[in-house]
Amino acid sequence: MRFLFVVLFSIFSIAASAQILNAESLRKVTDTSGFSGATSLKFALKRNTNDFLTVTSNLHLQYKTKKHLVLFKNDIDFQKIEGEKFENSGISHLRYNYRFHPRIAWEIFTQAQYNKISLITFRGLLGTGTRFKLSSAENYKFYLGTLIMYEHEEIDDGVTPLQRDFRGSFYFSFSMYPKSNISVTSTTYYQPLLSGFNDYRVANQSSLAIEIIKNLAFLTSYTFTYDAFPAIGIPNSQYDFTSGLAYSFD
Repeated sequence: MRFLFVVLFSIFSIAASAQILNAESLRKVTDTSGFSGATSLKFALKRNTNDFLTVTSNLHLQYKTKKHLVLFKNDIDFQKIEGEKFENSGISHLRYNYRFHPRIAWEIFTQAQYNKISLITFRGLLGTGTRFKLSSAENYKFYLGTLIMYEHEEIDDGVTPLQRDFRGSFYFSFSMYPKSNISVTSTTYYQPLLSGFNDYRVANQSSLAIEIIKNLAFLTSYTFTYDAFPAIGIPNSQYDFTSGLAYSFD
């Protein structure tokens, strides 16, 4: 069993919380059978006219066999300003893959989410579809996902009614390893409302990891999300940039 422990000390962080979870971040150790996982803890302390404290906790677990893969992710994030709770969000995600062809897998997933800063009281997802492996080389990997999902969403803006809709969920993901100590990963999601394609969400998460010494790497990540119809008063686009150190062990 390979267990990855990651502690991120934020060097630079630009607000906000992603609304589309990048499940690809759970696939870091899929070449290893059995149980594996990752946990991270990020702190950011800033002082200008006020004191800001941000704490983010992440847990990733997976179990893999030759044809089956189960992934679980749980993220919790909160921020306090002068001792008052300012932001609070969380996501729990469970996904199952069955590989019935060397390059094709069937996926099913469920997700529960809340995000105070985006006024999302609750967002529940249940989806299924196919995942295609587009390459066979070990130093670069490309994947394409085509899924459909049911969404139940409750927005706390005093205007938006309860939403029960079907959306598409399409993603393109790649991982590149130009050198033995460098890895680059990126995933882009597109999630349109099936009854009206003008209502859509787009998200991208890209990461660069550079191994400094054995089991210790510098890690930087950028996340961008765009929602065509967010809650009233919430901007269409949100982004986050973090850098830190990652430590792994077997």
